[in-house]
Amino acid sequence: MIVKMHKSDRRNVVSICDDNLIGKKIEDKDLQLDVSEFFYKGEKLFEEETLEAVKSADSLNIVGEKSVRFALKNKLIDETSIIRIKKVPHAITILR
Repeated sequence: MIVKMHKSDRRNVVSICDDNLIGKKIEDKDLQLDVSEFFYKGEKLFEEETLEAVKSADSLNIVGEKSVRFALKNKLIDETSIIRIKKVPHAITILR
């Protein structure tokens, strides 16, 4: 998984993405997801490291099968948080 931290004075957003999706634009009818390098390209982390990064997050933006499975397994999201765009799972969640 690729993890990137976006920090500001008010919020910390962590993006978690499958590495094979970086740079792709996924479109399906009225939905579009731009998996831009700017927002998603960070560091390749192991699960334990990703969980550490999530501890400081106010919200998560998660894209891809592996990343969403990781988030479900660690109870960061639930099934109702997931949408699919051309079969690619995507979830956004507010943690605090």
